[in-house]
Amino acid sequence: MTNALAITRLPRAFDPSLGDETRALIPDLSQEMGELVAGTAGSSPYLKGLIEREREWLPDALLRPDQALSEVMADARELPTDQLKPGLRQAKRRVALLTALADIAGAWPLEKVTAALTDFGALAADTAAKAEIAMLIRRNKLPGMTENDIETAAGMVILAMGKMGAYELNYSSDIDLIVLFDETRFDPDDFYEARQGMVRATRNFCATLSDKTADGYVFRTDLRLRPDPAVTPVCMAMEAAERYYESLGRTWERAAYIKARPCAGDLAAGQRFLDSLRPFVWRRHLDFAAIQDAHDMRLRIRENKGTGGALSIPGHDMKLGQGGIREIEFFTQTRQLIAGGRDPDLRVRGTVPGLAALASKGWVPQDVADKLTDHYRAHREVEHRIQMVHDAQTHKVPKSQEGIERIACLMGIESDELQQDVKNRLTEVHELTEGFFAPGPGPAPLAAQDVEFDQSVLARWTTYPALRSQRGSRIFERLRPELLSRLAKTAKPDEALMALDGFLSGLPAGVQLFSLFEANPQLIDLLVDIVGTSHALASHLSRNASVFDAVIGGSFFADWPGQKELQVELARALAEESDYETRLDFARRWCKEWHFRVGVHHLRGLIDGAQAGRQYAELAQSVIAAILPYVAENFARKHGPAPGRGAAVLGMGSLGAGRINSQSDLDMIVIYDPQDQDMSDGPRPLATRTYYARFTQALITALSAPMSQGRLYEVDMRLRPSGNQGPVATSWASFTNYQQNEAWVWEHLALTRAHVVAGDAGLANDIEAFRAGFLSRPRERGNVLREVAEMRTRLAAAKAPAGIWDAKNGPGRLMDIELMAETGALLAGTTARDVSSGLDGAVAAGLLDVAQAQSLKDCYSLCWSVQCAARLLSGKVIEAEQIGEGGVDFLCRATGFEQVDALQRALQESYTTAADLIGGVIQEGEDGTQY
Repeated sequence: MTNALAITRLPRAFDPSLGDETRALIPDLSQEMGELVAGTAGSSPYLKGLIEREREWLPDALLRPDQALSEVMADARELPTDQLKPGLRQAKRRVALLTALADIAGAWPLEKVTAALTDFGALAADTAAKAEIAMLIRRNKLPGMTENDIETAAGMVILAMGKMGAYELNYSSDIDLIVLFDETRFDPDDFYEARQGMVRATRNFCATLSDKTADGYVFRTDLRLRPDPAVTPVCMAMEAAERYYESLGRTWERAAYIKARPCAGDLAAGQRFLDSLRPFVWRRHLDFAAIQDAHDMRLRIRENKGTGGALSIPGHDMKLGQGGIREIEFFTQTRQLIAGGRDPDLRVRGTVPGLAALASKGWVPQDVADKLTDHYRAHREVEHRIQMVHDAQTHKVPKSQEGIERIACLMGIESDELQQDVKNRLTEVHELTEGFFAPGPGPAPLAAQDVEFDQSVLARWTTYPALRSQRGSRIFERLRPELLSRLAKTAKPDEALMALDGFLSGLPAGVQLFSLFEANPQLIDLLVDIVGTSHALASHLSRNASVFDAVIGGSFFADWPGQKELQVELARALAEESDYETRLDFARRWCKEWHFRVGVHHLRGLIDGAQAGRQYAELAQSVIAAILPYVAENFARKHGPAPGRGAAVLGMGSLGAGRINSQSDLDMIVIYDPQDQDMSDGPRPLATRTYYARFTQALITALSAPMSQGRLYEVDMRLRPSGNQGPVATSWASFTNYQQNEAWVWEHLALTRAHVVAGDAGLANDIEAFRAGFLSRPRERGNVLREVAEMRTRLAAAKAPAGIWDAKNGPGRLMDIELMAETGALLAGTTARDVSSGLDGAVAAGLLDVAQAQSLKDCYSLCWSVQCAARLLSGKVIEAEQIGEGGVDFLCRATGFEQVDALQRALQESYTTAADLIGGVIQEGEDGTQY
């Protein structure tokens, strides 16, 4: 069994006599190996010279190429300092020769060839840099550093950029590096001396690699990708580089960092630096503005390099020219920039893996990814053959027929076949990518003059913040005809125009959103639908336009995943964030997107009010459960771990019952069990009661404090024992004692809807067991009903209904029916939390008959549908004449009525029916006549 080079194709010799001459120098080769050497040497003067120089080493290397490559790498790593320059150059010759022959023979795929070149580039940089660092340390030129610091290069970080970063180094490539140093390794007073030493080491190791000697060179090094290279030193402090990218970094630099990786020096520090740049490279929102930036870069390259114009193969630049390698790279990287901030799976360095990832996530059609992958590999093969002829860092097809023939010979094909294949591939790449960067005109929109829009409204758009920047205004002007076209097709164009105007006026910025619409025109329909229907949702959009990103993700209109899956998704995402504040901001953005999704599904009729209520509640429960551990962890850093079993969050009211609307506050109680601990154990220990009080405040802040992404929810703690007079957190012992001995009937009623949504599992089980046991106790009905009657009276006095459309407050409305259901649940001892089960409990307790319970269920369903729709439309109690035609249509759809007048009559009848029924039950129960 042999590991010899597996030849699958052979080159032709452009000059057979030169090939035979070189072949004769190595007589021990097999016939096939000899043909490979002869064909290569007869076409490439550079490789001919390498073969002749390494003729003693080559035969054995061809018989075991993988082992030979490993030995070259290992020997280079162990080179003594005085042999570094000649030793690395010999190693480079051997790596270059072996990879060239393996590539030409088809024995190694492109990825193995480029990886071998890249690995040697990283090894050479690391070895040369550490030799310089060692010299400086021995001469005491790096203050505070010792021999032990050589292994980590005293904090020097060498980042591989471009093709080297992606393991895509081409055959005669220079290597793009950014060299930094970790300034925290040095005393602040020694900073300038340390930087001076690092700059000297950088210049020297680059010279070691790039200087041409009698033995050749190792790699040409290019340090110009560093921040502002005209004025910055060749080695910068990491902190200074980070500040630059945060404040001045440009789109092309973001794209460059897609492929960046630490390749030499202090690898751990390099990774920390890249982690710190993650927010710069990978934006939180879908960054469709990057398309225009990439397109502008392409045009500048074409202009500067003269690569535009008609396609001609002789002289064509395989890298920068039309349909070339850079077109595929730009296409891939720009798509990654657009969506990689939201999807970590897209953050891959290589072009081929990047295309595969984009296709798997639906950002690029699979057939397009397959074609571009095939063309990319073919382009790189041609590029390598061009460079193999003279070891020249060129990407241009030779202009002469002789030059083209040499390339064809190295590929083992005829020159005509080569030119035709290259032309076909370049053409298809250009066709596949050009439309992405510079899409042609779409269907002609309806001319604005076909509908007479109010010109005064159109004129004031240019004064809005989102349209004040030149770039935002330019993109919007391209969108404007399409927007007006969609508005003109609505039932009430003038009404829709005013709604859009309100949306635009509230936008703080427009470039990203307008770019999103330009790249995804189908979103304009959704925008017009929203602004023409829901003022509340449109207002939310103007402040949180990035939620549109979620629509592009592919699963926006899929089925609801459920609370457990939501919680897992959020917890996984939060775990990837680096600090507490970032996690809270991420949770806000994530929650807003899912909240928006529920609203759109409701608006579009994909779900009804009951489903929307359940989904809003599951979303809230997921957020609380995912955030609570991080609040506890952050609080524990100062005050130590939570004493005892920790805390649990008891959802009350609508949250506990699992049905809230788009504007609901969260009613909560925090219960803790300190067991026998009276103090926390941490840097700043606290008494148990104080600990949990402050912890609860921290949780409320985490949920409700406004941050850069807004707030999550308003939190209401008034249902805790003793209400606003009691502590914000309640101990387990106090909670059980209070419920058993001090609580009012209304607090027992509230307990029927309580549900633990987050916290210690054991404590949660105990709370639920106590709740079930406590609710099962027999109660004196007359006393309960008297208390309920008093509550109804107080509620009626405190909150009179705001009109027919106020489905929440007043007799026979939501709160009244919920109170009846809680009463039924309490008297029947049922643990179910929903209104329907509570009304069934009222039947079991003898308060209602089945028909009466069903009547109240129907009334509740109608009230909830109105309430949920109203909150989505305006965020408050609606006025039918003020929500516009789109809002009225949605209100009717959401409730199953064709006309708003019929809905209004049905509502009034529902209120009257429910109020009379509940009032009769309560009155009879108080008088004792029913029992």
